[in-house]
Amino acid sequence: MNHRQILLAGAVSITVLLSSCGGGGAMFRADPMHSGVIPEGGPYELDALAWKFASPDKTYSSPTADGERVYLGANDGYMYVINQETGLLQWKVRTGSNVESTAAVADGVLYFGSWDKHLYAVDIESRRIFWKFRVDGPVSSSPTVADGVVYVGSEDGHLYAINADTGMEKWRFKAGGPVYSSPAVNDQHVFFGTLRGDLYAVNRRSGQEYWRFHTRHKIHSSPAVDDDKVYFGSDDKHVYAVNIHTGQQMWRKKTAGQVLSSPALYSDKVIIGSKDGYVYAFDRGNGARHWEFRTEGPVFSPAVVASGIVYIGSTDHNLYALDADRGTLRWKYRTEDKIYTAATVSHGRVFFNNVAGSLYAVQ
Repeated sequence: MNHRQILLAGAVSITVLLSSCGGGGAMFRADPMHSGVIPEGGPYELDALAWKFASPDKTYSSPTADGERVYLGANDGYMYVINQETGLLQWKVRTGSNVESTAAVADGVLYFGSWDKHLYAVDIESRRIFWKFRVDGPVSSSPTVADGVVYVGSEDGHLYAINADTGMEKWRFKAGGPVYSSPAVNDQHVFFGTLRGDLYAVNRRSGQEYWRFHTRHKIHSSPAVDDDKVYFGSDDKHVYAVNIHTGQQMWRKKTAGQVLSSPALYSDKVIIGSKDGYVYAFDRGNGARHWEFRTEGPVFSPAVVASGIVYIGSTDHNLYALDADRGTLRWKYRTEDKIYTAATVSHGRVFFNNVAGSLYAVQ
């Protein structure tokens, strides 16, 4: 597995409805704060495969579901728009290169990045490109939309804030290293990681740096934030909790593998996967381990929680459904290839894809 294949854990995404920061749609990690918690219920027991969609190329983007459609980017340069009920292709958007950025949907507009060095805004009703924003490197980072602003990173080493209506740049922040991590947004801050191992907090309105926290390796993981702390993983094999105001480390926990997975914040727990093959639940307050669950392969997939169930994929080809409180297995679904990306939940179904390009809807 090469470097670009592994980056998905920071660039991939889950989706769901309305954010506390005014996002107004479906986006990566469920909301601008990247909680990873979906306010819909998924299947507690596995019943059946509702449908399967096969894209013509590999997929390192995660699906986004807005209640009517599922959006999935592929390495053939297209963003595919699929009927959520039937699994049939409705339409697609062509770009100039791989689409590994997961889509965000807000106010009838579809936002996503491409390796062709553009961020796209597509009007869903007319199916036409609303605007394109040019950067100086591939865009694998998944956009976050909050209060009329799109925040996204690029391999050119910048984080961008772009007016969601006009496509005009509001500000850019030079991070000094490629940004695959997707930004998390709260009232004042934007948080994101770089491949230099830095986790940044910048002012969401001006782009001025508040603080920088350095780890010993690359950060592919996309951070999640609550009222006090920002949580994320690093390729240095640790999970971190950092004070959002001071940038001081509150706790860190070591795993036996790189942590490219992105965390979900459920109840008093931080739930995250590791390359060591385990899914961990740490206490948000002090980092104590609540539980761990072993899969049969490295876990790069971000964790998603819906109605007390953790949905997370593994390179062992399985999607796992775990009890979020106890870490016990509810069910698993085996596919024909590795799962690097994140699942999402809508209307009682779980949507997820594997590297081969297969998109599944199970219920």
